[in-house]
Amino acid sequence: MNNFDEMLNIHTSGDQIGFHESFHYHRYEPTPYQGLEKLFSEYRLKSSDRLVDFGSGKGRLPFYIHHTFRASAAGVEMSEDFYREAMENLRNYKGEKDRISFQCILAQEYEITPQDSHFYFFNPFSVQIFMKVVNNILHSSEENPCEMDIILYYPSEDYIFYLENSTPFELIKEVVLEGNENERFLVYRFNQTFD
Repeated sequence: MNNFDEMLNIHTSGDQIGFHESFHYHRYEPTPYQGLEKLFSEYRLKSSDRLVDFGSGKGRLPFYIHHTFRASAAGVEMSEDFYREAMENLRNYKGEKDRISFQCILAQEYEITPQDSHFYFFNPFSVQIFMKVVNNILHSSEENPCEMDIILYYPSEDYIFYLENSTPFELIKEVVLEGNENERFLVYRFNQTFD
């Protein structure tokens, strides 16, 4: 499925070798293109949306989102090596470069912007960090009321429990991939625009 990489003139394949020294951060692995195709055939974005990918690695999802929907996307990555590879991919990308950005920072330090509307997590870190990031998202919604979606791939039970029991986010969609019941996307929504 690397034909997307070839078509977009990027290189996003390959998993992380070795592990981070902190148990809070998990090994990088890009979301498979076939999974992205299944998710986004059932769950559409608008060109006015902006997706933030936490643990973006080499940038596969931001490039895919921009190519597919013309939406803008931001990647948040703590690894300087992956960040450099994402920036190299951005230089080589065949699409509009100004609608995609990457930051090399810890997820909990990312400042949510009023344009950010969708937030993607492929289990990049422990639930403690996830809770901090979600709290940043909710805090941002107090200042800029809007509809916000959190997308989880291969969701951990800890992430699900926290979202469903401690936040106003509600499950609106589940997309299950073939072969493994854990291999699924869950989409949670918080809409503060009508409160």
